[in-house]
Amino acid sequence: MRQKRVRWGVLSTARIAVNTMIPAILVADNAEVVAIGSQNEKVSEVSAKFNIPSVYNSYEEVLDDPEVDAVYIPLPNSMHKEWVLKAADKGKHILCEKPIALNAAETKEMIEHCQSRQVLLMEAFMYQFHPQHQVVKELLMANEIGTPRLIRANFTFRIEDRSRDYRLDPQLGGGSLYDIGCYCIHSIRNILQCEPKRLYVHSPRDPEFDVDMSAVGMLELDNGMLATFDCSFDMVRRERYEIVGTHGTIQVPRSYNLPEYFDGEGIVIVEKEDGVSRVEKVRGNEYKLEVEHFSQCVLDGSQPLYSGESILQNMKVIEACYESIRSGKWVNLA
Repeated sequence: MRQKRVRWGVLSTARIAVNTMIPAILVADNAEVVAIGSQNEKVSEVSAKFNIPSVYNSYEEVLDDPEVDAVYIPLPNSMHKEWVLKAADKGKHILCEKPIALNAAETKEMIEHCQSRQVLLMEAFMYQFHPQHQVVKELLMANEIGTPRLIRANFTFRIEDRSRDYRLDPQLGGGSLYDIGCYCIHSIRNILQCEPKRLYVHSPRDPEFDVDMSAVGMLELDNGMLATFDCSFDMVRRERYEIVGTHGTIQVPRSYNLPEYFDGEGIVIVEKEDGVSRVEKVRGNEYKLEVEHFSQCVLDGSQPLYSGESILQNMKVIEACYESIRSGKWVNLA
């Protein structure tokens, strides 16, 4: 007997949808893609490539399709709120790309609206479903590096073609902090299960695009640890975090978006103060695992591991980062 599957609709032919999420849904054990909608002329080509049965020329038509149980929203950041609210009104469960909104007020409204419509909402931080991060948590629980004192998170890469990249458009919610700094903030909170008490972030505004091309932040955490992060559209690719303890370090050099050539293989490196080190290789398809987790929640009515409360808290931290950039001062979080 065939396992019950969640029927997914996709809003747009965005690069992340075509390159990662649609393929992930297709290999998931409990999901399938039944519809895609876009005004982009590529929509027919994409539907043919992935054998998606229903093709629409608008997002509204995907939401109106009774065969669609859940939707994936990979639209520009400034459009997330509008289409999350519309999807919830149509009774669709929602996996929305990060950052889920542009501020905490929008995020709170979206979460409450979805709750009132009795649909699930999750922000698509796919990295957290890769099993390498559970290995890190287990190492910390086992006191492998002594008492953790500092975590450093980095996510940087170069945007080569800057002529039409929405990530450089302030009207669409562009900027490195929204796009990739959010991963650094999320991983600090997620791996250590703690929250920032106060923070300071510096970012020179780019004179051409009027967005934060790079940002560097310092955080004091409620568990007594310190954290730093940096994100950039102007640096060599780095996607990593490191936890420094009293007796060693844990490094995760492929933390966030594992390229296809790694074939899902994450690496956890433990270095001890006595010079002894070891490497643990951990394999997993983070996008597939994300889809399967959310789909299972839809099927059995359970709440996603990544809760609305945590989604809102991550946005509050991002909002505080931008407040610090504007003011040039430390910002306290309630």
